Amino acid sequence: MTIEQFVAQSSGKWRSMRSGHSLAFQQFEEVLSEVTIKEISKDDSLVIQLLRSSVANKKNLDAISCPFKMEWCAESDWEPDDPSEVSSGSCIIVPLVKNISSGNLIRSVGYAEPEAAISEYSFSNDGTFTLTTNYEQSIAEERIWFVSENVRCRSSVLRTSAGSGVLQTSFASEVRRINA
Repeated sequence: MTIEQFVAQSSGKWRSMRSGHSLAFQQFEEVLSEVTIKEISKDDSLVIQLLRSSVANKKNLDAISCPFKMEWCAESDWEPDDPSEVSSGSCIIVPLVKNISSGNLIRSVGYAEPEAAISEYSFSNDGTFTLTTNYEQSIAEERIWFVSENVRCRSSVLRTSAGSGVLQTSFASEVRRINA
């Protein structure tokens, strides 16, 4: 699989059911989300703004491929004050290709920490997408694979910044919303 194939296959609206286990707090979390992934132009003002940021400063911007926007709206049973509280957000993601099966992703908002980040991605022989992001206080590793055209799975492990301890794990199954 290539990053272009992955983004094309991921585009659309997804219903996500995620279960997370926080080892640090010894708590279990269930999250229901609506996730929308939409390809955007390399010339989009949000892409240009992200590429001008300090996080993208020293990357090979000639290798840009298929930028996309991801939006989410989630309900978690772990919200301390109001379990029905909805969390939402969006981010711009710009892939930079190194070779056919690996590269970097510049992200306007990270997965584990709410800051811009550069992640490394690769594809295994079976098409599994692996994404590793080193944040200031943690390291996140995400894996995404397609079970079928309209079903995908996602797992993540959040480690300490030294990589020696596991803070959180999660698994999500995601089903594409199909318009009738």
